[in-house]
Amino acid sequence: MHTTQRAQAIIQFYRQQQRMPSVREVQHLLQFRSPRAAAKLIEKLVQAGRLAKDGTGRLLPTRHFFALRVLGSIQAGFPSPAEEELGDTIDLNELLIQNHDATYMVKAQGDSMIEAGIFDGDLVLVERRSDAKPGDIVIARVDHDGWTMKYLATRAGRLYLQPANKTNPKYRAIFPKQELQIEAVVIACIRQFRRP
Repeated sequence: MHTTQRAQAIIQFYRQQQRMPSVREVQHLLQFRSPRAAAKLIEKLVQAGRLAKDGTGRLLPTRHFFALRVLGSIQAGFPSPAEEELGDTIDLNELLIQNHDATYMVKAQGDSMIEAGIFDGDLVLVERRSDAKPGDIVIARVDHDGWTMKYLATRAGRLYLQPANKTNPKYRAIFPKQELQIEAVVIACIRQFRRP
């Protein structure tokens, strides 16, 4: 078995068990005769950056554990033969998250942002920061009311919140009387077409 295949077996273990294997588990997983052989492979994979260790020597996953293969592009209009051109891999954490400590998810409720592509039940990835610009979708609070997700907009130099559902007249622009508190900026929206 090639080193890359062995690394993939460890990644597969992590995905199934939701934890990293011990040296002894690597030994059994890869059918080594001794734990020493498993430890040597682990060191080789750590040096190659495919595995990591914490200060106590426990194994940690790296970006390789979360990367997904990019197999080209697909036309969203009329069907065309899909070509499987193995491109690169994409780590969604690296692609979407710049500040792990300030990033979290919220679940969208309601239909006030459907024209922005955010529907009821979608998971929304947000980054906690207050330096939002007009045009950003933000998590904000107006005049100490509840938190809401809307576009940040400006009119005559005044910031306000704009929903994205013109078909429903109940959704109107929200102008603060006293305070507009911005908690976070929306980074991405995740929609599951197959619910667990």
